[in-house]
Amino acid sequence: MGPELHLQMIAHRTTELREQADNYRLAREAQEDKKDHSPEKRRRGLFGKIIPA
Repeated sequence: MGPELHLQMIAHRTTELREQADNYRLAREAQEDKKDHSPEKRRRGLFGKIIPA
């Protein structure tokens, strides 16, 4: 395998891995955003009372 072909393969694989990482990051952010806005999320008040968020 020539060095030019090898560099092309590396560049192509790098592009694929970056796309996969971007997709994973977007999916993770969407899950976190969904979790943050869920209606069952509650916070503790000043004296330990549970109040709706």
